[in-house]
Amino acid sequence: MVQNLSRRLFAGLAASAVSITLVSCGGGGGGDSAGNFDGEVKVGILHSLSGTMAISETTLKEVEEMAIKEINDAGGVKVDGKSYKIVAVAEDGASDWPTFAEKSQKLIDSDKVAVVFGGWTSASRKAMLPVYEAKNHMGTSKYCHYPGCLEKQNAHPLHVQIRLMTDIHDLNAG
Repeated sequence: MVQNLSRRLFAGLAASAVSITLVSCGGGGGGDSAGNFDGEVKVGILHSLSGTMAISETTLKEVEEMAIKEINDAGGVKVDGKSYKIVAVAEDGASDWPTFAEKSQKLIDSDKVAVVFGGWTSASRKAMLPVYEAKNHMGTSKYCHYPGCLEKQNAHPLHVQIRLMTDIHDLNAG
């Protein structure tokens, strides 16, 4: 039952779905394109949309939103026969590392997102790390999903994604 699925595991599966869509860039008809969903899951998108890093990070936000749209157009994320819409909440890290920490806090506390995609630079991840560790939230540190198998690779196969999410869930459960 979906009630037995932990929030963290559900967020991990949603993260995997977004990552897989980013890799495949494929759409595929089918699904519930009418928009009839059983629920929704909020995800945060946190990149520099202004400042010096905006030229590199704005496209990341756009690609993540495109992937989320494709997933939703195909019927959303399916769990136990139910369909969940992914809702993105975007914030601007403003190329300012303390702002990344502040916006991470807002996404978790105010916006109630299940997971945060972002922190493209090591400096932004370092600034966000204390927030995610204090909140026991997915985003950075042992709660972060770094999908690359190889240096400079940004994604890897589904079975690896699911194993990582299961391992994270097991760490948090035990």
